This record gives sequence, structure tokens and C-alpha cells, in this order.
Amino acid sequence: MAATATLATAETQPAPARARRGIPLLRSGKAVAGLVIFGTFVLLAVIGPWIAPHDPSKTGGPILQSPSGEHLLGTTQSGQDILSQVLEGARTSMLVGLVAATFATALAILIGVTAGYVGGWVDDTLSMLTNIFLVIPALPLTIVLTGYLEGGGWFPIAVVISVTGWAFGARLQRAQTLSLRNRDYIKAAKAIGERPWRIVTVELVPNLGAIIISGFLFTFIFAILTEASLSFLGLGDLGGTWSWGTTLYWAQNSSAFTTGAWWWYIPPGLCIALVGASLSLVNFGADELMNPRLSPVAKRARKRRRHAAGPVLGAATGAAAGADGPVPPARGDAPVPASAGKEPTP
Repeated sequence: MAATATLATAETQPAPARARRGIPLLRSGKAVAGLVIFGTFVLLAVIGPWIAPHDPSKTGGPILQSPSGEHLLGTTQSGQDILSQVLEGARTSMLVGLVAATFATALAILIGVTAGYVGGWVDDTLSMLTNIFLVIPALPLTIVLTGYLEGGGWFPIAVVISVTGWAFGARLQRAQTLSLRNRDYIKAAKAIGERPWRIVTVELVPNLGAIIISGFLFTFIFAILTEASLSFLGLGDLGGTWSWGTTLYWAQNSSAFTTGAWWWYIPPGLCIALVGASLSLVNFGADELMNPRLSPVAKRARKRRRHAAGPVLGAATGAAAGADGPVPPARGDAPVPASAGKEPTP
């Protein structure tokens, strides 16, 4: 009978959920939403110049026409198609972000991990270099450096942005490396004779994944915003290479903000905002992946435990009160005399 009851209970219990396979980042709804938005802009950067309905630099169309069937995002003061400029500019802006983020992340890993792992005078020298770049304002330094380019294209601008944007990531990675280099597995790798370069690449860098990913994503956003700022100030490549910042520059230069031509400056600005929001969502999903306490499953489990603990605690308190009689008065309250509420006997 006992074996039969055990078998029946086992059959009625739900089977444990199978472990999800695939990419762990796709388990986060925030990360999926961010990847979808970001992937859309990557696709536009690849095929945008091919699907552009008009030449973005061609003039002669209707002047300052609002969005219509022929020009979905309207035209400029010179009759240029704004949709074509946005599609053409997606490639340049995304390339600037990718190249700058890649170079800046590589510099941050090289300088930050080397300083934290080697220590000594190497750490002092690299930390001093990092502090110098941290205290120098990034945008003014970028403006000064790009002032000497004189129309060199988007690639030199991306390199300049990466040179001015690596210091913060290097500081974070140095601090984390200082914490990791004294762990037991690092000491064990040193004890068995592992070479330093292998300890750094195999043991240290993979454990810096969350910081590296976060630094890459925010440097990507920083690069796109910096390129747009430079172009808006007239310091970008304005000689025929279209970007979202270039479109904003010509909109500002033609007084689109004051004449009410909203279709000229809102689309490129909205594209920049959506790319930044998508990468922020991906970063939130990566944080949930690296830190299980931040995952929605863990949050829901903690919430269920708190709700379940409330009724149980209340039932336990009521049962204790019923078994032991009335609850005694709290400390500091005057005891109630037994004759309270009774009429005095004459």
C-alpha cells in the first residue's frame, strides 16, 4: 500500500522543468527587446544605402515638403530626401560606434588588466596615465584632435573617440583585476607553473565579462553621441559622407528648429535615442545573466516567499495566542486590575 501511494504521488506531481538550452542572454525579455531594436538598425546599416529611394545629396526636389507618399520623411530646404539621408547615415553612425567601442574596449582591457595583474611600478605608471585621461574632458579633447583631421572621413573620428573613451573602463577593470588576482584559482594556476599571459587570457579576462560587455555597450553609445555632437558643431566629415549627426547639422544650419520643420531633425534624433535605449536594455539583460539575484525569476521567487510568509506568521501568532491565553501587556503598560469594570461593593 505504501509503495502504491508513493507511486501515485510521484505520478501526480509535475515533472521538473527541463533546463533551457540556447543562448542564455535570450532568457531576458529586456535583452530580447534590445537585441531586436539594435538588430533592426544593424540591418538598416547594411542594406540602407541600397534601399534608399533617392540620392541623399541630390537637390532639386520640393522644398521643405512635409512627409508624403513620395517622400516618406519629407524633404530639406534644398529638396533632398530625408529618408535617404537617414538610411545612408545609419551605416556611418553604426560603423563609428562599432570601431570606437572595439578600439576603446581593447585599450581598456590591455591597460586595466595589465596594471591590476602586474602591480608595482607598472601599475603606478598605467594608473597615472588612466587618471590623466579621466580628468581631461572627453568632448573638448575630441574637438581639438578632430580639428586637425580636415575631412579625413569617419574612421579617424572613430579612432579619436576611442582614444578619449577608454579610461573609465580601464579603471573598472583594474579594480576588478586587483580583487581577482588573489583568488585561490589564480594562486593555483601560478603554483602549477602557468604562464602569465595564459592566466590573464584564460582565468582573468573571462571573469571580467560583465564589466567588458557593459563598457563596450556604453562606449558604443558614447561614440554615436560624440560623432553626432561633432557633426552638429560642424567638426565632422561634412564633405559628402552622411551620418545622423550630419543630418542634424544641416537641419540646424538651415533653421529647421525655428521654422517648424520637425520632420528634418526628429528622425535622426529618434534613431540615436533608439540605439541608445536598445543597448541599455541589452546591458540590463547581461547584468541579470551575470548576477542571478537580478533575474526576474529570482525576484518573483523572493516575492512569493514574502507573501507566503505573511499568512503563515499570522496563523502561528493566532495559534499561540489561543493556546496560551490572552497576550500579556507590553512592557511599560500598566497592568489592568482584576476589579476593573466592576461596581464597588457597598
